Amino acid sequence: MPSPFSAANSKSIREMFAGVAPRYDLANQVLSLGLDRSWRKYVCQTVAAWKPSSILDLATGSGVLARELATMNAESLVVAADFCIPMLKVARKRKVDHLVVADGLALPFADASFDVVTVAFGLRNMAFLERALSEMARTTRLGGHLVILDFSLPSGLLLPAYRLYLHLVLPRLAGWLTGEPAAYEYLGESIERFPRGSAMTALLEQAGFANAAARQLSGGVVTAYSAQRA
Repeated sequence: MPSPFSAANSKSIREMFAGVAPRYDLANQVLSLGLDRSWRKYVCQTVAAWKPSSILDLATGSGVLARELATMNAESLVVAADFCIPMLKVARKRKVDHLVVADGLALPFADASFDVVTVAFGLRNMAFLERALSEMARTTRLGGHLVILDFSLPSGLLLPAYRLYLHLVLPRLAGWLTGEPAAYEYLGESIERFPRGSAMTALLEQAGFANAAARQLSGGVVTAYSAQRA
């Protein structure tokens, strides 16, 4: 299944994130109204309960989640991977160890390398979701776990107001914060088209995972998906 980026090449996506890297964290905090902290906390607590020996944080970006995973899993090896070098430079300043330049569609890791794989707000940006999920399954050991955190759409009365924010307010505000308005023009469309709920859990099971589940956060603005490698 192609993502909204399938028509674009990897170079243009990489350049887009490179352009916003210096102010990426600030934009996330402002645009999420500070809720991004609670979303990462949920992921970290979920992962810590599994007591993993090794964790891959894929599409790590500026390394915020990887740093928090390492803090809550002090005995675990946390590898942080991304295909955008300017983003990884920000992660290095955050003192994230074990940084790897890697494309999510062709990971440079052996089969069954990790107990847990996490990807926060990154899967939606990969050109082919099924290929990316297949790579995550390949690099997760049998019985290991996957956690995906990404934007979704709320239901009910919140949806119209959220769509107004998503398509009109957010791109303008993000462009002002980062100085790269074009980088956020895609965001609303990508969220609208990204599989959610049962559609995503079905893709996870097709990729080789079992016990796939979806947990809505913040009224459904974000969804956390978890699954176990079968």
